Amino acid sequence: MPIRLRLRAPNGTHTLSLPDNAAVSDLLSSISDVTTLPLFELKWGFPPQPLDPSLYGMSTPLVDTDLKLNGAQIIVIAEATGDESERPQAQQSSAQPSPSAPLSLQRKENPKLKDTPEVAVPSRGGTMVLRVMPDDNSCMFRALGSAVLSDSLDSMTELRSLVAQAIQADPDRFNEAVLQRSPDDYCKWISYSDSWGGGIELSILSQEFDVEVCSINVEDLRVDRFNEGKPRRCFLVYSGIHYDTIAFVPSGASTLDTENDVKLFDSDDDVMIEAARQLCGELKKKHYFTNTNKFGIKCNTCGWKGNGEMAAVEHATATQHNDFGEDSGGP
Repeated sequence: MPIRLRLRAPNGTHTLSLPDNAAVSDLLSSISDVTTLPLFELKWGFPPQPLDPSLYGMSTPLVDTDLKLNGAQIIVIAEATGDESERPQAQQSSAQPSPSAPLSLQRKENPKLKDTPEVAVPSRGGTMVLRVMPDDNSCMFRALGSAVLSDSLDSMTELRSLVAQAIQADPDRFNEAVLQRSPDDYCKWISYSDSWGGGIELSILSQEFDVEVCSINVEDLRVDRFNEGKPRRCFLVYSGIHYDTIAFVPSGASTLDTENDVKLFDSDDDVMIEAARQLCGELKKKHYFTNTNKFGIKCNTCGWKGNGEMAAVEHATATQHNDFGEDSGGP
């Protein structure tokens, strides 16, 4: 009896059919063929757990393993090959930089933000608080995932995969002009764990989860709305090169405890969105933002220094260096 399984990969969804005498090596080579990925990681189940068939031995018939693959759905995640020519490089300097630029940027610590601000909302019986996401280039996925997923254990993988599938499913909307690279390259790139998420990803994911996403820019308190008009909304905090999320903690619960966090709100509740903007106003006073056009930046690979994201993109294009951090101005 043939073994049939579904693959969710950066280049789309595939149905894989293998003969009943197929070995582990046949499975892995078939996955590589249909996904065009030389190296990949596999996950399955819910919440998704690592899957490594090679542990059984490459020549072992699949029927001799305890893996129940027939009818299974497997997530395929791109891994870096070590050959930079296999990975999409930085955008050309003529392209407009965006929060999705393929650069790894680390923020310098903000000494004024030892204690994150809180905004009381007495009319709603609680307090708005900032929930800070790790600086790991997946902050946007983490921030949104914490709001829309009941279990965010593997939200990075799930959300990146959803983005890639949506792009593959709508080539007219997500064409090369919009993505600044071919759709296939973009889908492969966004599957890497060190690729930023930004406006394109928020547009896709807000529709996938049927929510309105309000992204509040700390520097000017502008509210960018994605999938506007849906009955539920969440609040993300965009500080230039980083995303966090906002939670509401009911009165009587500690704001240090995330167990009682509420992160989805009625879209017609203007009180909550004003409280969220007020919280971002407090963050602005503490200079919790990065002006990506002007900030000092340093290449962690060679020590180069410059100003602004555009300069970093030009340096990355010329050198293939993609690991940057904010320059503190020291020697």
